[in-house]
Amino acid sequence: MRQLARQLSFIVLASCAVDAAKAQDLTFQPISPTFGGNPFNSAHVLGVANAQNNTRDPAAQTNSSEADVFARQLQSRLLSALSSQIVDAIFGPNPQERGTIQFGGQTIQFVRSLTDVTLTITDNTTGQVTTIVVPTFVDIGK
Repeated sequence: MRQLARQLSFIVLASCAVDAAKAQDLTFQPISPTFGGNPFNSAHVLGVANAQNNTRDPAAQTNSSEADVFARQLQSRLLSALSSQIVDAIFGPNPQERGTIQFGGQTIQFVRSLTDVTLTITDNTTGQVTTIVVPTFVDIGK
């Protein structure tokens, strides 16, 4: 009986050795496409990296008070109203050929021609000038 158990264990060990000889080489396949992995993994790898990133830009963090938020909203509304008035002056029911508007530290000049409207925005503190040309569409078929 003992001899039979030894023979069986020998057969099992011998078959394991034969199976081990048939095994393939291990190869490393990187996951990250940066290192030669599958390029379709890039979105997943980036998402995981961003989820694990807990550092924040100190310059991006703002602790706005309610007064700061209110001032920004008020400024936005005033600029929106100003732009509506400029559009009405150029394209409204009584369009003007030219005009100048001063608001804060900026001077906005517009000149209307048959083919376009030229807006010149000048920053009075720095002297920087921005020019915007907007084409006008004339319907000749009327």
